[in-house]
Amino acid sequence: MKKIFIVLFASACLVACSNTDKKSKEQMTRDAFVKDSIANAKKMEILNDTANYTTIQWPDSTYRDFGKVKEGEVLEVSFRFINTGDKNLIISDVRPGCGCTDGQKPDEPIAPGKEGVIKAKFNSKGQHIGEARKNITVTANTKPSPTTVLDFRAEVTN
Repeated sequence: MKKIFIVLFASACLVACSNTDKKSKEQMTRDAFVKDSIANAKKMEILNDTANYTTIQWPDSTYRDFGKVKEGEVLEVSFRFINTGDKNLIISDVRPGCGCTDGQKPDEPIAPGKEGVIKAKFNSKGQHIGEARKNITVTANTKPSPTTVLDFRAEVTN
């Protein structure tokens, strides 16, 4: 009888611990969601208030020519920028013009005077042989315009 009681008690403890872990994970997920939502709301507030706008410079140009790439090759593209204003620069969106290009934006705001990079990958697999012109639209808290179009070209070869 004593052994049965110990086994039942141990089982109850394990089940209780298991439920606590699940609640902790659920609570952690909720907390992370709330934290992300608050951060996104602050970013949107900054992006909607033109008093928080800054200026940006593209030292290597907003156009790049990468020459020849073999069909099937993945071309890594990067565009450097500098926050030339006096407010934090927040890149809210990096939107490639087509599905063959994947864009990445910085996760954190860029402080005044600091540099950042917009990265992209162009997958030439399945692209027609010849010139490929692609673009990426960057949205940020910048003046005189909140959008900048970055262009690049490559010649896809056999």
